[in-house]
Amino acid sequence: MQRNRLAVETSPYLLQHADNPVDWYPWGEQALLAAKRENKPILLSIGYSACHWCHVMAHESFEDPATAALMNQLFLNIKVDREERPDLDKIYQLAQQLITHGSGGWPLTMFLTPESQSPFFGGTYFPKEPRHGMPAFGDLLRRVAEYYHGHGAEIATQSEQLQLALASLTPQPAAGELSLDSSPLLAARADLERSFDQKFGGFSQAPKFPHPGSIERSLRHWYGSSTATSPDLKALYMATLTLTRMAEGGLYDQLGGGFSRYSVDGYWMIPHFEKMLYDNAQLLCEYSRALLATGETLFARIAGETADWVLRDMRSPQGGFYSSLDADSAGHEGKFYVWTPSEVQALLTAQEYAAFSRRFGLNRGANFEGEWHLHIYETVDAIAATLGESAQSVAALIDSARAKLLKVRGLRVWPARDEKILTAWNALMIKGLAIAARVLRRADLADAATAAVDFIHRNLWRDGRLLATYKDGRAHLAAYLDDYAFLADALLELLQTRWRSSDLEFAQALTDVLLAQFQDAEAGGFFFTAADHEQLIHRSKTFSDDSLPSGNGVAASVLSRLGYLLGELRYLDTAERSLRAGWPTFQQYPQAHMSMVNALEDFLGSTQILIIRGDAPQVARWSAELGALYAPARMIFAIPRDAEDLPPALAAKRAITGTVAYVCTGMTCSAPLNDLGAIARELALRVN
Repeated sequence: MQRNRLAVETSPYLLQHADNPVDWYPWGEQALLAAKRENKPILLSIGYSACHWCHVMAHESFEDPATAALMNQLFLNIKVDREERPDLDKIYQLAQQLITHGSGGWPLTMFLTPESQSPFFGGTYFPKEPRHGMPAFGDLLRRVAEYYHGHGAEIATQSEQLQLALASLTPQPAAGELSLDSSPLLAARADLERSFDQKFGGFSQAPKFPHPGSIERSLRHWYGSSTATSPDLKALYMATLTLTRMAEGGLYDQLGGGFSRYSVDGYWMIPHFEKMLYDNAQLLCEYSRALLATGETLFARIAGETADWVLRDMRSPQGGFYSSLDADSAGHEGKFYVWTPSEVQALLTAQEYAAFSRRFGLNRGANFEGEWHLHIYETVDAIAATLGESAQSVAALIDSARAKLLKVRGLRVWPARDEKILTAWNALMIKGLAIAARVLRRADLADAATAAVDFIHRNLWRDGRLLATYKDGRAHLAAYLDDYAFLADALLELLQTRWRSSDLEFAQALTDVLLAQFQDAEAGGFFFTAADHEQLIHRSKTFSDDSLPSGNGVAASVLSRLGYLLGELRYLDTAERSLRAGWPTFQQYPQAHMSMVNALEDFLGSTQILIIRGDAPQVARWSAELGALYAPARMIFAIPRDAEDLPPALAAKRAITGTVAYVCTGMTCSAPLNDLGAIARELALRVN
């Protein structure tokens, strides 16, 4: 079979389409020049490997010879992996929404002019045959091609209007005389309660997404009120109920650990079964933080099992982490995960089945297409009372059953795994593992985080710049704002778990590139692409979160915390300018900008920093003891006495003899303290 131009790409998603009869091009100069030369409109198709409806459209249309022939005749066809090219995806998702007044999504199907790559029509999934009010894809192709060749003037006018609309979406910064205050923190708290599901947790109705940023904001708000006369226990409840219900639901893989992308229902039972690295990275952070805040054993189990899943199923031999597991296996969504009672009964002892079936609903009706997707229905105590057993013995039976089923499940046809390694998503996982390593006291998680940093530094850091993606020995594509900001953030977190001066140097180098290449020198904030990036129809600068935290929000937080750590005023000044740049939007819509709200809190609160110096074993012990309480505004760095290449602000904080700690708030630090009790009292005095 003849393969198309995608056969030489690294993206598993693009390679899935290499055998299509469609004459696909990857995005690049060759494709854009060919479109101009042939005067063909561009059909741009954007998707990703784990996307269910991307697969459906591929099977229906892109693998169909007749449809492919029509596409090849009328269009220059470009296929893009949105995970490798989030710059393109951001632009054309936004354009699709402006043009059609509809919602975005994947697969994204856009039609562009060959000269300027300006979109003139688009949508998401189109069926091969007309249904649900949507036209047949073939009919749509003919009509779009006719419109392009017959309405050039209208298309040119629309392109101009679209450019103006895209430019108008970048907010104007706050006035110079305006003082940044905490009002967005209070507005965010009010928004969270308005959207909170009191019964099942979460901050939306179906389809229900985890929204880790909202969980983090709830925890941080509770902590901020913890020393008040009336602590905001409702904020803590919103976070913990959401985490509990997700952990009990089918969103969580009850056998293997890890979370699916979202729940199709309002009670977390049936997920869309794709498992993404970035979701699990962020949720690993939140379960670990919630464990620190509450001591809840459920959160310890979920954090540990999620980390185990990542290390077992998503880690490359070189130390980086793969991107996703598909929703489908053996041609059916969710098939890898579902069971029948008879199948389970045949694998377990009678005692195990009696406990397991009650725990996960196998004694009830099917909940997914005639089969059973595991979801916790009964508590261990209730099952123990029914069976006349102790809670400990029931828990042991359930754990034994889970292990047996996981082993058998591993023999099934697996969902496809997207084995590209993305810098930004790896950075999120490095952060999650670093936090979990401290909270769970697991050195293996710190080892994995460290190995991933070394992988990125070795393979994706070239000539002082990052690359965005790696697969099969090939790293390519200029990195984006998220890559730099997320990795600097992860390094700051890992430095609190395990000190390496080289990691601080790396974080500073990344931050300096942010300032030199991504900063909007006029209005503040950061563009999504570097100054020397390929020129596209729009240079995005956004402040809102989506499935990933806002790169602008994370960058502002990094600059604030690193600025206080190193005494770097230029970092703090840039953080303030970034907050001012985003202020009009996150003040008005705080729930859509949780990363910016958190960065504002970091800036206004003058992050508390504890620097411990002394012999390595002792500084590690002090760090563990002093870090045993949830304190999101605090950073603790245990720096061994013999650490080399420290910047001046840290080198000056020495331990001549014994072990000492310096407690710093903003630019003010205590005298060296050599008593744990005195340090704890100093921390308490400086809280909030």
